[in-house]
Amino acid sequence: MIGGLNPPLWATVLLDAAAWGLISTVVGYLGHHWPVERLTTDGRFTRLRRFEYRGGWYERVLRIKCWKDHLPEAGALFAGGFAKRRLLRKDPTYLRRFAVETRRAELIHWTVLLAGPFFGLWNPPVLTVAMIAYAVIANLPCIAIQRYNRARLAALLGDNAAGSGRS
Repeated sequence: MIGGLNPPLWATVLLDAAAWGLISTVVGYLGHHWPVERLTTDGRFTRLRRFEYRGGWYERVLRIKCWKDHLPEAGALFAGGFAKRRLLRKDPTYLRRFAVETRRAELIHWTVLLAGPFFGLWNPPVLTVAMIAYAVIANLPCIAIQRYNRARLAALLGDNAAGSGRS
């Protein structure tokens, strides 16, 4: 129900699709402008956990190498962005910047995912659950890729050089 109205399901779904597009674009754009200095080390939330070390868990349990290259990569969508599809160099400055960009992308995806309950403002409960499920399905794989890549970067740079802060 939207403002006391009861639009047809197709209209609500169309509104949902537009809202997801707008939320993703706005959060991505704002995240693109977060200062690099705020992303040079992991915080409590983004810190890699012991089981993530070197990315082995992602390879064994999630089989991430089989599917990660099939997902879109939008790091260079906005001017001055950083593409993360391929590792282009192995010098420490580039690897640290790559780690920064994995943090940026991870935080953007978490923020978009957390918007799911917002859809309860106008959706019936079953569609709200579907929107939250969509948010999880669309964003958790991308979050996993960023954490996997950062774990591998940390291994290349030495345990804490990419801000892994393993615990």
